[in-house]
Amino acid sequence: MEAVSNPYQTPGSAVEDQGEQYSEVKILSVAGRLGRVRYIGYSVGLSMLLAVAMGLVMALSAAAGIAALSIAVTILGYVAIIVLQIMLTIQRCHDFNSSGWLSILAIIPLVNLIFWAIPGTDGPNRFGNPPPPNTTGAVVLALIIPLMVVLGIVAAIALPAYQQYVKRAHSVQQ
Repeated sequence: MEAVSNPYQTPGSAVEDQGEQYSEVKILSVAGRLGRVRYIGYSVGLSMLLAVAMGLVMALSAAAGIAALSIAVTILGYVAIIVLQIMLTIQRCHDFNSSGWLSILAIIPLVNLIFWAIPGTDGPNRFGNPPPPNTTGAVVLALIIPLMVVLGIVAAIALPAYQQYVKRAHSVQQ
């Protein structure tokens, strides 16, 4: 008698859903890809973190009377920020399937904003799999810049109006 195969039986091979493959985010590397939101967020967040650390060390060294340490920390801090920005910009170039040499454009004022505007490649490209979805922290860090712009505009309008109010209040009292 011949064995009859059941067309409704479960498959015998190992079938797995591979899902979407993401690359690992490496901040201190030039390899890999970095999306727009992470690029903006990490640029702002890490620069602010280094600036605060530089300010603390400079304040402590000034209080201790060590001016040379303050100057050295300032120079090293700015070099670290520049190197970090270059590494992040290279990863951002990789995200839209371009060579890292395009990051040289970041030294031209306002031209560097193209790295904020160009969308990344959908799916894998020659630099690897796409970066993982953005975390809440990356989105919050990326929103700091628009928030600062809005607050700056409000302050530019409110401060002169307040100064005029104070002048009028003083003139009425006299």
